[in-house]
Amino acid sequence: MVEKVLEKMETERGFIQIPSKSRQQLIGNLSLPSRTFLNGFPARLDKYGRLWSSFLKNKFPISARVEISKTGNGFLVELAKSEGAGATELLEEERVETLSEKALSIEDEPYFKADSIRIYNEDFLKTAAIKESSIDLVVTSPPYNVDVQYENYKDDIPYSEYLVFTKEWLTKCYTLIKDDGRLCLNIPLDKNKGGQQSVCADITTIAKKVGWKYHATIIWNEQNISRRTAWGSWLSASAPFVIAPVEAIVVLYKESWQKTSGSQKSDITRNEFLEWTNGVWNFSGESRNKIGHPAPFPVELPKRCIKLFSFVGDTVLDPFLGSGTTLIACAETNRMGIGIEINKNYCELAKKRLEKHGAIYQRKLMQEGNAWARQSTI
Repeated sequence: MVEKVLEKMETERGFIQIPSKSRQQLIGNLSLPSRTFLNGFPARLDKYGRLWSSFLKNKFPISARVEISKTGNGFLVELAKSEGAGATELLEEERVETLSEKALSIEDEPYFKADSIRIYNEDFLKTAAIKESSIDLVVTSPPYNVDVQYENYKDDIPYSEYLVFTKEWLTKCYTLIKDDGRLCLNIPLDKNKGGQQSVCADITTIAKKVGWKYHATIIWNEQNISRRTAWGSWLSASAPFVIAPVEAIVVLYKESWQKTSGSQKSDITRNEFLEWTNGVWNFSGESRNKIGHPAPFPVELPKRCIKLFSFVGDTVLDPFLGSGTTLIACAETNRMGIGIEINKNYCELAKKRLEKHGAIYQRKLMQEGNAWARQSTI
């Protein structure tokens, strides 16, 4: 264990300069630069021995004395007990719980893990890896039943069977969510393929029967009207199709809308709050060819839901993880993240995206820090 007093630049930019006399103890012969984890969040060691992580940004006060230790899965940084009684109390308040402490019910071996992230290659309806009443927020986009070509899921079952499946997974989510937990459900407003169905209305009705309480519906304008190909009876009143180029994000909660659990720390900015509490969100969808998944959504969608409806350090679940977008948003916003995905190939895709995104994100932080350092010497 190594103690260090944090400087202003370290606190504001989200890194810790490991003292040169302690590099052998903490870094050893590790090749630099290198990807790692810090308190369970993605981190990166640069060639100068600086440990970068979004977790560190404004986490500790300037001139705080911290303890840095090496763990089996990266590094751990905590306020030093030598700071005195007041700091010890703060340390207890700020102690970072692991996912195992907060939400995982068994030592089941996940497909991918860090202290803050888990991916399970399992059927959500059958998994026993998550404790009941442990999840703060569910953010997900379930299969739409519009014949999307998933690798091992039939996405064109009879609509009545699809609604039964919907009730089953909504019921399981309800048992896993805390009493003040929320659900952000990205679903189509309606569908025309295979017959007209009021998908959003039907699923919302089922959710309320399960026990979920309704809060709001956000309209996501994907701005993809140019991709429309179905018109029905062209230029005729005989049987035209009316298609809204939007999707819905239905916001539900379990017992109480007032959130009293968690850290009570919000990271949403004033401008974000003003924009995102407007119930129409305008941003583009994600390319399936770019991501390598037949039905991806952009990081912007779960990121908004997470920052608007959860606190820093909360546990977020995506029961239909797909390409891993929700967990990328968790890593960006300092939330614990659990993803369940039945397809092993998609689990691997999510893992690779998380690793790649972590490297890019940390490189960006390093560039910002280097620019700040150059400016401070002028």
